[in-house]
Amino acid sequence: MSLVISKGKQEFLYQQVIQLVRELCDQGTLLPGEKLPSLRKMADKLKVSIPTVKLAYQTLEAQGLVEAREKSGYFLKTATMQPARPKRVRLSREPVSVNMQVLIEQVYDAIHQADVVPFGIANPVAAAPTDKMLARTMRRVMSMAGSRAINYGAIDGYAPLKKQLIRRYLDFGIGVDNQELVITNGAQEALTIALKCVAKAGDIIAIESPCYFGIIELIESLGLKALEIPLCPDDGIWLDDLSQALQEHDIKACVFSTTINNPVGSFMPDSKRKYLVELLESHNVVLIEDDVYGDLHFGDTRGTPAQAYSKKGLVLTCASFSKTAAPSYRVGWLIAGKFAAQARRYKRAFSCSTSLINQWTLCEFVASGEYDRNLKLLRQKLRSNKERMIWCLQQALPKAARVSDPQGGCVIWIDLGKDYDSVKLFQLALEHGISITPGYIFSATNKYRNCIRLSYGLPWNERLELAITQLGQLLPLAKK
Repeated sequence: MSLVISKGKQEFLYQQVIQLVRELCDQGTLLPGEKLPSLRKMADKLKVSIPTVKLAYQTLEAQGLVEAREKSGYFLKTATMQPARPKRVRLSREPVSVNMQVLIEQVYDAIHQADVVPFGIANPVAAAPTDKMLARTMRRVMSMAGSRAINYGAIDGYAPLKKQLIRRYLDFGIGVDNQELVITNGAQEALTIALKCVAKAGDIIAIESPCYFGIIELIESLGLKALEIPLCPDDGIWLDDLSQALQEHDIKACVFSTTINNPVGSFMPDSKRKYLVELLESHNVVLIEDDVYGDLHFGDTRGTPAQAYSKKGLVLTCASFSKTAAPSYRVGWLIAGKFAAQARRYKRAFSCSTSLINQWTLCEFVASGEYDRNLKLLRQKLRSNKERMIWCLQQALPKAARVSDPQGGCVIWIDLGKDYDSVKLFQLALEHGISITPGYIFSATNKYRNCIRLSYGLPWNERLELAITQLGQLLPLAKK
């Protein structure tokens, strides 16, 4: 590489570095989402000074080709698809009963088939696995605790783990009482308990549209009615639509993912989240915040949990370690506030307690600092994977396709266009060893038949890129 840069050329040295980076991009040697060589490494390779390389990188950043990430270096960006964002859908006029279980079961079956490319499962931890770290931690716990670690735990959770979580919420100025926090078997149990605390069969629950299908299935199983509130792909639900819905319907509670939404990846700014809580509490409507992806933000700071803005105690927070540390451990939590007594009763009735050894291990994992170190690495890998997936989609999909630009999490939302059937594509893809999630199951009112969700929460490799190319080739066969 040292021969590429020459002081004898007319261009300044930093301009030659810029040209070299652009050529590497054009050749496919550098791909979107990949990290550029460090300033020192590039300077050594090219036999130029570090300030020369820094000026080149900064110029490329100003030109929009790369971006600097604090304490991480410079990364190649991807061009945004045009038009990039999914269209706004209309506010649903009436709440509906839900019936999605059959297709959801097919999607789950596809996820667990052997040797498929698992774009259909949202498992971000796979991008930066914690198995070795957790194995070490669990061995240490077993050594310290002995037989105590395999006993039943307290109904509301392992006290030291609860203390760790309470400390983390203090970073947002949120004071959580020990009695308000209930450890659950994943966020899904937390959401179930929260809904049972505030609603009964037949009540109307407002949900995002599109909405994570697990919430839709949960509403169905509890005999509740869903009212869909359209979602902006950038910053969360449209508050004007929510305001209108509150005036027209007797909404009992809302289940929203305001920090990072699944499946779109939108991120609601704190100012908008504050207004959301004020709006709901002015109508005495409960907000159940599904905050499982909050720590997987790509921005400089994490979104403040909605709990921080509650004046009436009508916000319940549901979260878990499933997306950030250990999916199979099934350790989540619910901040139930004034509904805490009910929440503990439901927890006792549903599952008695959560695995003590798993709680103990995660407590030590967090306390050691390893959790936060791996979380930082996980965010970096997911952000890089997102950029690479968008680049691959640009090459594979029709120009009319609309793709979300996730601000965190591990999934991307694609509107293929009105001519395509995502259920048909789901079946075709599975026949070719690729698992995807059809958009149809992200709505209680049969919207999004022409949309799909893909996960980039995977160890990135060439097989994934080939699978995206293959999806593009299958699209003509998935027309309605």
